[in-house]
Formats: sequence, C-alpha cells, structure tokens
Amino acid sequence: MNAAPVDPSAHRLSPHFSLAEMTVSATGSRLGLSNLPGPRELATLTRTTERMEEVRALLGNRPILVSSGYRSPAVNRAVGGSASSAHMTGHAVDFICPAFGSPAKVAAHLARNLAAFDQIIEEFGDWVHIGFGPGQRHQLLTARRVGGKTRYTAGIEGA
Repeated sequence: MNAAPVDPSAHRLSPHFSLAEMTVSATGSRLGLSNLPGPRELATLTRTTERMEEVRALLGNRPILVSSGYRSPAVNRAVGGSASSAHMTGHAVDFICPAFGSPAKVAAHLARNLAAFDQIIEEFGDWVHIGFGPGQRHQLLTARRVGGKTRYTAGIEGA
C-alpha cells in the first residue's frame, strides 16, 4: 500500500517551520520544477529546522521569513546555485528577520551568539545564508556582486 503524498502546507517540521516554507521556490514554481525532498533530505531538513528554532530564539523569537531552504538539484541549477550547495542536502537556509534588523545585523548577531554552524553569509545586503552542514567550519562571509560576479570577503561587514 502506498502512502498518500505529504501536503507540504500542513506538514510541520518544527514548531515554527513547515515543509512548505522550507521548500519554497519562486523559480521552481515558475518553471514547474518539483522541489520536494527525498527521505534523506527530509530528515536533514527536519534537523535544520530544529537548528532554525535556536536561531529564532537568538533573534528574540521574532518571525523568520525563509526565501530558500531545501533545493532540488533542478531548482538549484535553475537559480544558479553552487554544484555543491548545502541547500540540496537540506543543510542550508536563506532568510530574513525584519523585526530584528537588517541582514547584516542578523548575521553579526548570530556570528557572536550561535555556537555551532558551518557558514553564516550576509548576502548582497538582502538576506542571510546559514548552513548547518557537517563541516562546522564556523565560516563568516559577506557576499557582494562586483563586475557581475559574486565576491566573498571574510567576516560579516558591519559586525
């Protein structure tokens, strides 16, 4: 007997994060690409949302707006993501927390207060990328577009 497909909008991964918001992709929707994770990625994504609950608490329990969580390989290609993107394994989240402050302020606060992470990247002044991959590099970066290319500098600007 086959199980009924999971309704992403009703499936909670943690108290404040649903499968729907952790798999949101405007590009994927526009192009008709599936962005539902497989069992392994779903298990990882569930652990990532548990870590995002910790992030939310550090940000004063303010709402977090996810722009990208899990990305299927097809969606990752469509958005121009890295071939080794942690989004494809469910380890990374791009988000903002407007009630806390700018992405730079959020990234700097997390850099000072979050104990375990792989990457925190303040990207283009528009969002924060946080990765909880197995590397645990504690890498802090700022991404900017320079001459049409993405350039990364060490540290969080304005931190």
